[in-house]
Amino acid sequence: MNESLHADSTTQPPPLAATPRIRFVLVRTSHPGNIGAAARAIRTMGFTRLHLVAPYRFPHPDATAMAAGADDVLAGVVVTDSLVEAVADCTLVLGCTARQRAVPLEELAPRAAAARALDAAANSAEVAIVFGNERTGLENAELMICHAAVHIPSAADFPSLNLAQAVQVLAYELRLTQLERAPREAAQDKSEPLANNAELEHFFGHLEQMLDDIDFHKGRSPRTIMQRLRRLFLRNQLEQREVRILRGIFDDAQRMSRLAKVPKAP
Repeated sequence: MNESLHADSTTQPPPLAATPRIRFVLVRTSHPGNIGAAARAIRTMGFTRLHLVAPYRFPHPDATAMAAGADDVLAGVVVTDSLVEAVADCTLVLGCTARQRAVPLEELAPRAAAARALDAAANSAEVAIVFGNERTGLENAELMICHAAVHIPSAADFPSLNLAQAVQVLAYELRLTQLERAPREAAQDKSEPLANNAELEHFFGHLEQMLDDIDFHKGRSPRTIMQRLRRLFLRNQLEQREVRILRGIFDDAQRMSRLAKVPKAP
């Protein structure tokens, strides 16, 4: 007999209002059964939003079977071709990774990641918790899109968590943090909305072009400089107004650069 461990639902307070703003994103998932298991994992913790980036097979009977009744999650799945599309409207993107990568990112434990995600969601931000392919995890290019990395501190000699287990750990920490905060006031609202991921990507494209136009690099690695600048701005979670101000500065710098390059009349 297959028994399920579950809490008495009568003792659980309702989920916080921030919950609908949090999505779980699975990237390039190989096995459809893992999609179903992940759907079950988040549903048991009160979450319903699941996004899939380029899944190998979905929909699939194995996903339905492993969801074990979390049919509302599977019915609402959003499928996109790229991670950029999946998180375009998000202002906080947390990438779960099992090992250190070449991308310099702030590292968070699951509990700290849950706190940051709920803080952002309480301030009307869209939040994505991102998980990579079962075998290879998130690629460096995908981690570059993230604001911080989340690392589950498993045993060094056997760090073997499958995808659904990792999703369950993060969903549990989010739920636990919700329950601990339930008696308290929600985080103080920000007066200005944060820039979403699509706005930030346009901002970084403008920044990169401006640095080229003013000949900033002078032999230094443009890639390294942009990585460090991305890390700086993502860490500080720019507001939409701040992005507009900075892009106005970039426009002026580009205009002055063009004027400086115009040959003077004899």
